[in-house]
Amino acid sequence: MQPASERVGPIVTAPALALTEPTPAPVASRAAHALAREVWNLAWPAITHMLLITTVFFTGRVLVGRYSPTALASLQISGTLTWTVYSLFTAFSAATLAVVARSTGAGDRESAARATRASMMFAFAIGIVVAAAFLIANGAFLRLLFPRAGADVLHQASAYMHIVVPLLPLAFVEATAAAALQGSGDTRTPLYVASVGSVVNVALSAALVFGKFGFPEMGVRGAAIGAASTMAVEGLILTAFLFSKRSPLPLRDVRAVLVFPAFRRVARVALPAFGEKVVYHGAYLAFVAIIGLLGAAAMAANQGLISIEAVSFLSADGFGVAAAAMVAQKLGKKRPEEALVAGQLSAGFATVALTTFGIFFAVAPRALASIFSDDPAIIDLGAQTLLVAAVAQPFMAYATVIGMALRGAGDTKTVLLVMTVCSFAVRLAATWFFAVTLGMGLVGVWMGSGADWFVRSIWLGILWRRGNWKAATA
Repeated sequence: MQPASERVGPIVTAPALALTEPTPAPVASRAAHALAREVWNLAWPAITHMLLITTVFFTGRVLVGRYSPTALASLQISGTLTWTVYSLFTAFSAATLAVVARSTGAGDRESAARATRASMMFAFAIGIVVAAAFLIANGAFLRLLFPRAGADVLHQASAYMHIVVPLLPLAFVEATAAAALQGSGDTRTPLYVASVGSVVNVALSAALVFGKFGFPEMGVRGAAIGAASTMAVEGLILTAFLFSKRSPLPLRDVRAVLVFPAFRRVARVALPAFGEKVVYHGAYLAFVAIIGLLGAAAMAANQGLISIEAVSFLSADGFGVAAAAMVAQKLGKKRPEEALVAGQLSAGFATVALTTFGIFFAVAPRALASIFSDDPAIIDLGAQTLLVAAVAQPFMAYATVIGMALRGAGDTKTVLLVMTVCSFAVRLAATWFFAVTLGMGLVGVWMGSGADWFVRSIWLGILWRRGNWKAATA
């Protein structure tokens, strides 16, 4: 979720070329239009789903921030740790999507159901292990990672973790179930369930943080109850739906003892994806450490900018879900050329959408930067950096969607390679050069990440066009 260079000029150049590439001969124009409709029908619920998650995240931060600065500071610890653990596990949910979509495309919904049930059982089991480890090491672990945080901040972070962590098994199940439904072609049910979860989260958090409507005033613990309740509600509803008669996958007809061989397929795709997540978070921690060298104003401006860019990034993620599902389904149907076009169309839609965001960033940078602060220095720095972010948007869109399309095809090893090289050899090196060596500060940081997105989009685009992913197994 970061940026590129300093001018708006290239916004509609490099990734936009993907929109003008010749359509493979076997796919006629009418078929391409049908594929475009298919992409959009899968993408818009996924995009809305992502935006709902973002809205809940920000609402929770606003409520806790208005309650007390200490409570908000504690969420920087507990929220980051929870997100990191959850994000690492999404490697398995992405693999579930790839396997389910491939089996669905092949018309083998029983295999898709076996893989889904195996993944959900694994998700719940690993969630118990992770939750137990966190609960046992909670206080000491937080003090080790954040030695300079105040005692009150650590105490509130620990309190939040003690409430949210026990519900991680259901959070992992929810991620797996949503991915399985998306892989089967149903992106709307996860959206509807997320809508219910969002209402639960906001209502409980608002009532319990401040003690409204007769509820006790619980501060950060109230926000934790809201988040934990959302995990429980969404996990349970999606599980019930998958085992119901309305489910697109016949989970209720699959015997539990038969699911373990199916999980080997998921694990084969998931392990490189898990490695990719580890690499990403390792590089991101180093990236954040560089930002920490730039001072409080740069850190504050960066937090606001990430919040602004999250909307565009998650829109690309929604198109990526559609790309992953369609590519896997088309490969399952033995239609690799349609899979190629589906990936190109998804990336093209995302490029157009994020280019629009980029233009908005370039036209109104000060207005956007002032949303999160009234400090002139922070606003000036944020406005300068948003011009760099504007240029990065189309490259970020293309790289994000093609990366997810390759995961959908089951080619997670390629994405791992590109992620590793670009994260360390490009992003960190370029960030240090621009931000520290040339003294460009936060602008240089976002130029470094923009360089990463540029190289990644070109590299992934070349690999996509070569088509070796068509032979990948999932």
